[in-house]
Amino acid sequence: MFLENPEENEPPAIDLASDTFLMSQAMRQAQKAYLAHEVPVGAIIVHGTRIIARASNQVETLKDATAHAEMLALTQAQASFGDWRLTDCDLYVTKEPCPMCAGAILHCRIRRVIFGCGDEKGGAAGGFINLLNQPTLNHSSEVTPGVLAEESKLLLREFFLEARLKKKAGEARNEEAE
Repeated sequence: MFLENPEENEPPAIDLASDTFLMSQAMRQAQKAYLAHEVPVGAIIVHGTRIIARASNQVETLKDATAHAEMLALTQAQASFGDWRLTDCDLYVTKEPCPMCAGAILHCRIRRVIFGCGDEKGGAAGGFINLLNQPTLNHSSEVTPGVLAEESKLLLREFFLEARLKKKAGEARNEEAE
């Protein structure tokens, strides 16, 4: 039996609204951070079907400890949206948000947080603590962990391995100079 239009039964080649596709856009931002010698974390914010903010870590570049990808994306999204309340927006970030970022996410009332790899030592979306779902706070965000987790983890591992090797090479050069 032949179907008149077999494409109707197949999923689209690229689902532009899927968590995987949207996280791949955040991964592009993380790669941008990596190339700038920043901790490779990227974030995007989506409203409906539109990406309204894209950011990567810029702590070293801006000499600002608060210049995490999430914080910069929230600022961009608020400017784009024209309001600090981002209630109908979703945040995609390659690494689980830290407590500072989770606090800002809650204050902006982000509807959903989708992240790549978890952070059991400092994550605030269920890794170390879960600020995004604290019953005593006036807002919570739905959390979806693990989207492109392996890719996110690999990029972070590569970055920190290179940093350790550079540090070791620098120490060796310093010892030779003495």
